[in-house]
Amino acid sequence: MADLFRCPWCTKFEQYIQYHDKEWGVPVHEDKIHFEFLILEGAQAGLSWSTILKKREGYRNNFADFNPEKVARFSEKKLEKILLDPAIIRNRLKVYAAVNNAKHFLEVQKEFGSFDKYIWQFVNNEPIVNRWKTMKQVPATTKESDALSKDLISRGFKFVGSTVMYAHMQACGLVNDHLIDCFRYEPLS
Repeated sequence: MADLFRCPWCTKFEQYIQYHDKEWGVPVHEDKIHFEFLILEGAQAGLSWSTILKKREGYRNNFADFNPEKVARFSEKKLEKILLDPAIIRNRLKVYAAVNNAKHFLEVQKEFGSFDKYIWQFVNNEPIVNRWKTMKQVPATTKESDALSKDLISRGFKFVGSTVMYAHMQACGLVNDHLIDCFRYEPLS
């Protein structure tokens, strides 16, 4: 698959290529995966996705395999222990936000039946398929990510700005932002 055209952002290292080829942009309908990306993208704020991807296993180990029920019950003692682990981004605000967001995630699940049902309403329950030719055309935010971010913030979530939420929408397939020449574009359209 080395001779296939890929979105240029993913070609730095093998783990990045695998993420692009197998996960990025594939529509997600599992709450656990949505929660994983909320934690990881919140941790990414101000950093590169490649940095977070390299620490994904550290997050999986420290955050109960991305189980929101367990993370919501983390004590301050547990969070302080997590902050000592170099396998994650040791940012106090981001680590504590994961617990805060887990609690609100559970509230959204209760209100809507699932987080998935909640989040997909922001794209009318169907992926937005864009037709970008170059990376320069891909926006950092959209009106949909603005609305999602605003709603999450009103519900008490942290590290869910519009840019972070657009990254979530891209990762979880709410939008297809693969370039039209990318071999993954058509299968996800």
